[in-house]
Amino acid sequence: MVEIISIRFQNGGKEYYFNPNGLQFQVGDGVIVETTRGTEYAQCVRGNNLIDEIELTAPLRPVVRRATPEDQKQVERNKEREKHALAVCQQKIAEHGLDMKLVSAEYGFDGSKILFFFTSEGRVDFRALVKDLAGTLHARIELRQIGVRDEAKLLGGLGICGKPFCCSQFLEEFQPVSIKMAKTQNLSLNPTKISGTCGRLMCCLKYEQEAYEDLVKRAPKQDSFVETPDGAGTVSGINLLRQTAQVRLESDPESPRTYHNCELCVIRSGKGRRPEGYVEPPLEELAKLRRPEDSASPQVTEEASLAAAIEAAFPSRESRPTQEERPGGHRNRRRSGERPQEPQQRERPPRESVQSRPQEGRQWNRNNNRRRRRPKGGGGRGQG
Repeated sequence: MVEIISIRFQNGGKEYYFNPNGLQFQVGDGVIVETTRGTEYAQCVRGNNLIDEIELTAPLRPVVRRATPEDQKQVERNKEREKHALAVCQQKIAEHGLDMKLVSAEYGFDGSKILFFFTSEGRVDFRALVKDLAGTLHARIELRQIGVRDEAKLLGGLGICGKPFCCSQFLEEFQPVSIKMAKTQNLSLNPTKISGTCGRLMCCLKYEQEAYEDLVKRAPKQDSFVETPDGAGTVSGINLLRQTAQVRLESDPESPRTYHNCELCVIRSGKGRRPEGYVEPPLEELAKLRRPEDSASPQVTEEASLAAAIEAAFPSRESRPTQEERPGGHRNRRRSGERPQEPQQRERPPRESVQSRPQEGRQWNRNNNRRRRRPKGGGGRGQG
């Protein structure tokens, strides 16, 4: 076992092992180490711990010393000088007419060396540029060409998910990503939806690829001829995450049904037609393929209980009281166009019939409601 500490030279960068040289370090402490680029300042991300020697790929280098407040001030001064060096280099690139895009500049810890990162579509002859920069900035100059992914890692930013770039936060190395991963995960093959800001396929496609590959092994292929608890049919759709498949039964091809993968028996994989000489077993034997309700996973049971609690708190339309059960339901039925039932009326005393009324009263009503007729033979306008 060997005692080591893990350090990083920049946020989201790769971790390197160093020998603490008998010192105790905590997470966040600054350290001064010796590298191939010279003396560098780094930050401790994991304190003293023991690892097996087999995990070491190169001999351990010792830590020079613990960083002091003066070292912190030196790092801040270098960052201010980087801004000036970046502006000078950008001006010199324009003067020399070089086809290159400057990304960033890094000063060495002692300030004797400047490293410039740039991107370009092809090779660039920058020998004259290096001589001009060395005479202007009075330091050793190194130009390094990087790719678009490294550019996004150095500059940082927000992805389409709204979070900072994975490469600038925690990815130490770029993993190869292919369009096959998007096909396996049933994602849209539109480049604008599966590409990152750098223009390459998103790194997050790699995260769940192993899980999808394992699910694909358990699922039947598209257009496979399978047996189900309700008969034989052809697979027309697959849901990898739910581990279900949509099957068009030969007895009812117009109404596809959904079955769990464990309920399917593949007869011909991916061919999409009935095998010659195939005899469908009786439904009694096929019914044995049906998954028992008791075999539901604990996660499904937990989801069912959660759904029941949500239904109790927020009842759906089907579980709400009907219009007949609501008070004054006949009013709501009038709005929907249905004829309401006649409400029960209270018993009233019998009304007095017309025959029981006095004769004079009936004669008075009849004479009052009778129309007045004009007399014949005169009395109209214009006569007199």
